[in-house]
Amino acid sequence: MEVLGCGHSVPIPLSSNKPSSSSSSSSSSSSSSSSSSLPTHHLPTTRRTLIFTAVASYLQFSPNSPILPAIAQQLDETQLEEDRVVRLFEETSPSVVFIKDLEIINNPKTSDEVVMVDDEKAKVEGTGSGFIWDKFGHIVTNYHVVEKLATDQLGRQICKVFLVDRYGNSLSRDGKIVGVDPSSDLAVLKVDIDGIEVKPVDIGSARTLNVGQSCYAIGNPYGYENTLTTGVVSGLGREIPSPNGGAIRGAIQTDAAINSGNSGGPLLDSHGHVIGVNTATFTRKGSGMSSGVNFAIPIDTVVKTVPYLIVYGTAYRDRF
Repeated sequence: MEVLGCGHSVPIPLSSNKPSSSSSSSSSSSSSSSSSSLPTHHLPTTRRTLIFTAVASYLQFSPNSPILPAIAQQLDETQLEEDRVVRLFEETSPSVVFIKDLEIINNPKTSDEVVMVDDEKAKVEGTGSGFIWDKFGHIVTNYHVVEKLATDQLGRQICKVFLVDRYGNSLSRDGKIVGVDPSSDLAVLKVDIDGIEVKPVDIGSARTLNVGQSCYAIGNPYGYENTLTTGVVSGLGREIPSPNGGAIRGAIQTDAAINSGNSGGPLLDSHGHVIGVNTATFTRKGSGMSSGVNFAIPIDTVVKTVPYLIVYGTAYRDRF
């Protein structure tokens, strides 16, 4: 197996004849969502269409059936649940950012994805996600998303942050590193938002989570911005490897799909509160496909770490 972050993997030994421990694949437990100008009632699903077709057929032959109120109630509950998830995405996605790691190059290869930055050619090194921490423009993400920028000695690495303001206007800003903590795979960026009003996330807690609770991941897998995937909390108190070779304890396991580019984005509870930072996924070695065994750093670890990264540029234990 491999643990995939954003643009790199950490091999994890696994017997080839041992079945996956995940009870469901990420493809069956996730759904994608993006911004749409259509109102909610114009978003029919295949399931809802089938239900309405079946009910219409039934009514044709049994118009006075006593089970009709129960069917109507079930339809109402389904509609309410879908509307709730749509609202959750619409209210929280403005707090999620798209991060691009770029390297200034003189002679790009034909296979490189090249963009122009300040009249210079830059190669896209990787992509990731993050979320707006406060109204001052601090962005929380994974350390491994910005590792090349954090360790750059030649001044050729650039980080571009794509975000929206509170009113939905798209912005692009340079991200500057404020602080990093490789041992917990966390980093804080700062973007210039003078005169711009942004929407910070709502912070929750992972201490009251229970296995089986619904959860939602928003990020930019493979560069597809504002993607929503859904799942449940599959396990608690897990241990995953950190970028510096140590261990991150207390991680949240979920079957909400987390792929390359999701790293650094928020894991949300049903109220839209951040309960974790999406970090890694286990895959069959060489497959590149998520197995449905995905992990997030608990938000309680983030809350303890981020203030020190903003003030000291490093974690509490390393501040002196």
